[in-house]
Amino acid sequence: LFYTPAVVAAALLISILPPIIMRADFIPWIERGLMFLVMSCPCAVVISVPLSFFSGIGAASREGILVKGAEYMERLAKVNTFVFDKTGTLTKGKFKVSGIYPAADEELLIKTAAIAERYSTHPIAECIKELWRGEAPEFTVKNLAGFGISAEIDGAECLVGNERLLKSAEVVFEPADCKGIPVYVSRGCEYLGFIEIEDEIKSEAPSCIISLKSEGVKNTVMLSGDKAYIAKSVGERVGIDEVKAELLPEEKVAEVEKLKACGNIVCYVGDGINDAPSLALSDVGIAMGALGSDAAIESADIVIMDDKLKSLTKGVRLSKRTLKIAYQNVIFSLGVKLAVLLFGALVGPNMWLAVFADVGVMVLAILNSMRNFKRVK
Repeated sequence: LFYTPAVVAAALLISILPPIIMRADFIPWIERGLMFLVMSCPCAVVISVPLSFFSGIGAASREGILVKGAEYMERLAKVNTFVFDKTGTLTKGKFKVSGIYPAADEELLIKTAAIAERYSTHPIAECIKELWRGEAPEFTVKNLAGFGISAEIDGAECLVGNERLLKSAEVVFEPADCKGIPVYVSRGCEYLGFIEIEDEIKSEAPSCIISLKSEGVKNTVMLSGDKAYIAKSVGERVGIDEVKAELLPEEKVAEVEKLKACGNIVCYVGDGINDAPSLALSDVGIAMGALGSDAAIESADIVIMDDKLKSLTKGVRLSKRTLKIAYQNVIFSLGVKLAVLLFGALVGPNMWLAVFADVGVMVLAILNSMRNFKRVK
């Protein structure tokens, strides 16, 4: 918009003004003006930035990090706040049943929970389904995001989910006091008991938080729908700065909005369907791709294909290196271009110098961008 009109105007002035002022021959100055146009060809300047980001995106894909655009690579380099989901992100998302606590009939508790969860793909549902594999009657099921599942089995409404689900249905029960995640079950208005589920923290989670801090991340936050004592325990063991628990999906979105309103550049990391709105709202959304839901992957700007948390640090380091190389290419290209243009305007035309300023600088920018392919630790 500005560069081309400016250099064309400068070339015209070089071709016309000096011979008029000095009453000299126009031909040499027209040649100098034309050479000025050749020297001003912006190939190196134009190619330097996209080339830097293309090499960065390519290097990231080799590390199992899929970046959906150059703008997300640039934003990631500037992120100062990381927000994490808990289940499947900081934890392995591979649940196991650690206890069954029936209110009366244990078989009815297990059967009701397993049938209701039969068509669910949630990791918690998978371990509950393992408890009972018998024939199931025809039933209808409704997924209640942030609460659990409501299923109509043999004409009775069955609820399988968290404490809020049973409270909303006015089912009388005693909240569980356990170390794991309690999954409550009711049939009609009768409380059947709960199944305790445990998840394991990823071994690399604490070192990931430390590495992100070393890369300049000022604040780490964990948002979870689990009970406060469970989320707090995980946060303390991982090293998270701030933990917020018992949140519905829309409440997670509200927390992300609050962080952004305070001037933070927020990166949200999650894997579940409930994380999709937060992933879409954040400045940079990163989805865990191996176990992540399709909705989360679709909403995210960056996808970690191997689900390894160390890839987050790799992504940050790679994005910063990419941005640094882009600035180097731009400054070098513009600096050489301006120096050559001044030389051509004041001293005289030089075709070899013009070729270097255009093709030579472009080749050097390409070589500098290739440094991005060096593996990050």
